[in-house]
Amino acid sequence: MAYDFSRIKNRGEEIKEWFKKECAVLRTGRATPTIVENLQVDSYGAKVPLKQIASIGIEDARTIRITPWDTSALKNIEHAVAVSNLGAQPISDKESVRVRLPELTEERRKSLVKILNEKLEEAKISLRQERDEIWKNIQEKERDNEISEDDKYKFKDDLQEIIEKTVKNLEETADRKRVEISN
Repeated sequence: MAYDFSRIKNRGEEIKEWFKKECAVLRTGRATPTIVENLQVDSYGAKVPLKQIASIGIEDARTIRITPWDTSALKNIEHAVAVSNLGAQPISDKESVRVRLPELTEERRKSLVKILNEKLEEAKISLRQERDEIWKNIQEKERDNEISEDDKYKFKDDLQEIIEKTVKNLEETADRKRVEISN
């Protein structure tokens, strides 16, 4: 008798992908397009991600250049960057917006690590919730005599192994980001 763990495995992959995206958004002092690509910008009466209305390039280690496909969006892009929590002032010229990222202060680094830890905890909570649902399902199957008590405990061990492997991966991702933030 085997239990189908594909649901928890798929959910684990989704959580890992979500966490990686959340980590990518945390600014570490180096310019990358992921810092700004999902900023919501007013465009023709709707809020859209910046990456849908402009090309995003890197000028140097701390400067991002945003070039909208329609220059009438410059003011809205500038506003979206200004109100974001990047801590950077946008500089606009006739056809693009430059975003110069400031050096990270020790206080900002600590704040970023705190945010990272909160995101990690969110991911772990989601994973635990999924684990609890599957464990309930396994217990119901045992109560309904679909599986034996031995199978129930074997499945519980298998489930825990999947959870531990996923948590280890999340922790490794967080550790890499902590090092990146610290440097």
